[in-house]
Amino acid sequence: MEKRNTFNGKIGFVLAAAGSAVGLGNLWRFPYLAAKYGGGIFLLVYIILAVTFGTVLMITEIAIGRRTQLSPLAAFKALSPKWGWVGKLATFVPVLIFPYYCLIGGWVTKYTFAMLTDAESTVADSYFGNYVSATGEPLIWFLIFLIITTLVVVFGVNNGIEKLSKVLMPLLLIITVALAVFVILRPGAKAGIRYYLMPNFSQLSFKTFLAALGQLFYSMSLAMGIMITYGSYFSKEEKITKAAHQIEIFDTVIAFLAGLMIIPAVFEFSGGDKDALSAGPSLMFVTLPKVFNAMPGGRIIGALFFFLVLFAALTSSVSILEAIVSGIIDTFNMKRLTATLIVAVYGLILGTVCSFGFGIWKDFTILGFDILDFLDFVSNSIMLPLVGMLTCVVVGFVVKPDIIVFEIELNGPFKMKRYYYTMVKWIAPVFIFAILISGILQSLGILKI
Repeated sequence: MEKRNTFNGKIGFVLAAAGSAVGLGNLWRFPYLAAKYGGGIFLLVYIILAVTFGTVLMITEIAIGRRTQLSPLAAFKALSPKWGWVGKLATFVPVLIFPYYCLIGGWVTKYTFAMLTDAESTVADSYFGNYVSATGEPLIWFLIFLIITTLVVVFGVNNGIEKLSKVLMPLLLIITVALAVFVILRPGAKAGIRYYLMPNFSQLSFKTFLAALGQLFYSMSLAMGIMITYGSYFSKEEKITKAAHQIEIFDTVIAFLAGLMIIPAVFEFSGGDKDALSAGPSLMFVTLPKVFNAMPGGRIIGALFFFLVLFAALTSSVSILEAIVSGIIDTFNMKRLTATLIVAVYGLILGTVCSFGFGIWKDFTILGFDILDFLDFVSNSIMLPLVGMLTCVVVGFVVKPDIIVFEIELNGPFKMKRYYYTMVKWIAPVFIFAILISGILQSLGILKI
């Protein structure tokens, strides 16, 4: 069996784990949800949930990984043989997400190139639709993104993931800060900044809470098996709680800056139009190119923005692939190169199917969803909250929280021990169950959130 890699230091681990957490969820999903659900009040609710709910889940997953020194596929079985099937569910999440995430990464790669070479064309309403419905071009950009992701994982934890994260994550932060500063200094940005930063408690609702809680999973890479996998590479000499807090801070700061960069810009461009603010997933690929086109130097700003999103998408796709590859290595004693190439070929095949779902197979649907949306529905609305809830059940009632606390206290006292017991046993499972039910009802059109 291959010797298990470890990160060379805490900085490498934190940046790699933060790179996993910081992805399309921060730079794409967070801003449009914040815009849709009242700006400041959504931001406040999200931050409160991140430092409470998010902390508990992050610490739990890292501790499971470090204690077992295994990927989730084998880690849950090591904790409790009867509950090993939870690890299979946890591994199934990245297996579902990887192909279509890389396809979207290809879209971002295409837009990065287009912003540098033909930014004016991206303004047309039909540009994005025409691109994704084409047969050949989306597959070329998808393949480029997939190859880069695969190469990083082939090189392993130290030479691939850690080195990439040490370069990309600081660069990502610098570009985010620079773009956010540029936007907030725009003459018409004040109203958008006020909307984003000032909580309006009249807009606080159960839907706001559920949307923020759902975003927490998506943004922090929780319940995907990723943090368990990265935790298995984390040194026994380092403090889990300190590393978890640093990952959360990095992740939340990037999400906050992304909102500060995007919402005031769209607010100014649209004159505060609610339809533009709640454009949803199309905000990045349809609305933002128009915003950049209306700015002085918008071509450069747009190219920098999509470079930023590309970096974030790449660090996340690497972590998703690593979670799958690590499980295969642990289970089948397979070499890293072989395991990575097998998953890459699988990703290429299913990603191609997803791409065709917007073009030559657009009339094919599953329960009313196109192929990509169906995979997204199963993974994000069902599997993520289900795995998160089951993780809390296993830790809270099967193996007991003491097993996690013991791992944490290898490096000093766990000051929030009593709070942790309450959260992981009672509060977290109930709230996650609410996400699970609401996500299913929302995706089926029964509940609008």
